Amino acid sequence: MSQNPSRTKKIVVIGGGTGLPVILEELKNHNTDITAIVTVADDGGSSGIIRDHVNIVPPGDIRNCMIALSDMPKLEKDIFQYRFHSKDSFFSGHAIGNLIIVALTEMKGSIFDAIRLLSVMMGVKGKIYAAADEPLSLYAEFKDGTVVKGESKIAKGRKKIERVYVKPLDETREAVASRHVINSILEADMVVIGPGSLYTSILPNLMIHDLGQAVIDTKAEKVYICNIMTQLGETEGFTDAEHIKVLHDHLKAKFIDTVLVNTEKVPDEYLNQQADEEYLLQVRHDFKGLREENCRVISADFLDMKNGGVYHDGKKVVSELINLISNIKTIC
Repeated sequence: MSQNPSRTKKIVVIGGGTGLPVILEELKNHNTDITAIVTVADDGGSSGIIRDHVNIVPPGDIRNCMIALSDMPKLEKDIFQYRFHSKDSFFSGHAIGNLIIVALTEMKGSIFDAIRLLSVMMGVKGKIYAAADEPLSLYAEFKDGTVVKGESKIAKGRKKIERVYVKPLDETREAVASRHVINSILEADMVVIGPGSLYTSILPNLMIHDLGQAVIDTKAEKVYICNIMTQLGETEGFTDAEHIKVLHDHLKAKFIDTVLVNTEKVPDEYLNQQADEEYLLQVRHDFKGLREENCRVISADFLDMKNGGVYHDGKKVVSELINLISNIKTIC
């Protein structure tokens, strides 16, 4: 095989929640071959209602990724994202985009074909794959030995989590990823994990056995974007090194090559917010612990304060990813 540094670099981003679209929206501005792999274990809100009644993968995170990678005009994006008010009792809480994804899945017979068709219609730059072609249930086993089923229920117990795992609705079978997902990971130049809730957005993907094994086996640079804030019921009191250790313990391998950590201080007024059950404190740094996990560390100001919340600055994060991938020798 010969080196071809001019080939367009293939970047796979794995995750869910609000963090994934932030990275995708900025990545589409660069000359990269983008693939987003999206969790299918969400069981809350509109997505949860749809998966319970129609038995398809929850569409919410897929919808947000499509918007992030789409070149549609703003008005059309706003229509796709529109969520019915609570007074519209029949449609209450549902986003129009979710209903469109459900309809196309029924029409085409699979979520893969539905996303592919809708991606063409929406001018999506890149590929979007559901982590599995069926909805999965997320389980958490706590350190006290108790077990809870359901992504939306895990944080409510405020217990320390020992491990999480996923199962199909038919629990006699093992969860599997599609061949498109596995191939994209194995052929990637870089696999980006996060940002997102560690136990409920990131690990539900990696706990699909063949997907997790592909992440271990791929020769791609594996990058973890560490969360800026801890989360209630998930990572209370965690350092950045503890985030990595949880990933490594779940996959039983030290597979993360590089970790991006924010070093900018979060203003005091953003700390200990609990109204949305999201933030507690800023993630503490443990650079010695990160080195013990065999990680290269890229630390910088990745902070973006907006809409009263703490977010990653997509432009700054992607700038570091592009710099990193530009220095990776490409084998074809």
